[in-house]
Amino acid sequence: MEVLENYSLKSINTFGLDVKARWFIEITDLDGIQLLLNDPRFQNVPKLVLGGGSNILFRDDYKGLIILNRIKFVNIISEDDQYIFIKAGAGMNWHSFVIHTISQNFPGLENLSLIPGCVGAAPIQNIGAYGVEIKDCFYELNAVSIKDGKLKTFSASECRFGYRDSIFKKEAKNKYVIVDVTFRFNKNATINTSYGAIDEELKKMKISNPNIRDVSTAVISIRKSKLPDPEIIGNAGSFFKNPEVPVNTYNELKEKFPEIIGYSSLDGKMKLAAGWLIEQCGWKGKRIKNSGMHEQQALVLVNYGGATGSELIEHANRVSESVREKFGIMLEMEVNII
Repeated sequence: MEVLENYSLKSINTFGLDVKARWFIEITDLDGIQLLLNDPRFQNVPKLVLGGGSNILFRDDYKGLIILNRIKFVNIISEDDQYIFIKAGAGMNWHSFVIHTISQNFPGLENLSLIPGCVGAAPIQNIGAYGVEIKDCFYELNAVSIKDGKLKTFSASECRFGYRDSIFKKEAKNKYVIVDVTFRFNKNATINTSYGAIDEELKKMKISNPNIRDVSTAVISIRKSKLPDPEIIGNAGSFFKNPEVPVNTYNELKEKFPEIIGYSSLDGKMKLAAGWLIEQCGWKGKRIKNSGMHEQQALVLVNYGGATGSELIEHANRVSESVREKFGIMLEMEVNII
């Protein structure tokens, strides 16, 4: 078990920030995690788990231990006439896992194609796109307590999923290392193409009776057309959550701003399109030094090259403040700030 010192994290954070970790280790199995957590050298050292580094923004160098999760496997746990249960290692690339499930004709994750990151990060964020969230197929996960190295199983209810939220972003934040995630796929699930952009893309593809591969292909095409590739320009995808407001607040905003974009959420509130709010404040494509909101998608904060984490955060705060001033809406960052 090799622990590296003053390790550059530039290649494993999608903002491409040139920051370093005081200590760094790559873990490939459960035994490795538990051995590390019992190592007396790191008992009182701050620890942070990374997978794809796609939902994180470093203010500066990390003064503790970075644990790079590279636990990779996919196993069928059980199967009956209606469901199939699949367990995947937390260090697996998310998109690769989605493509694997599609190749096996397991419906449920096709709308989440091409989302960056790893399997272990998916339940932390309750990732979602195009009308689907990870919780829809989630069954349970195994995680190791950083405090005592013990393995704990979290059911779906124990994860307390919300909109881009879970227990792992609240009281369990930075307290566990997720080892694996088990998904339950309904063999008879209905394909979800209700999100307008998917229907439009399928029409362009001249497909009237799509299967899950077609939906995945459509989603990939949409994401590539709207979202910048982190390999080309530093970003973490959507930087802000779409804010939720009471229906009466939405109606008041609708009277003042007739073109405002909103849609009903499951909890009876109205979810506003954060990208539209940001664009109305003039930030889409606007660049200040090496930071800016992307020219194709105002919701995406980008590093044009050479920006520091503090500069990116400053830009995000400017954007958020202008939305508050114009609409009276507070934007919440979706990306984790370290």
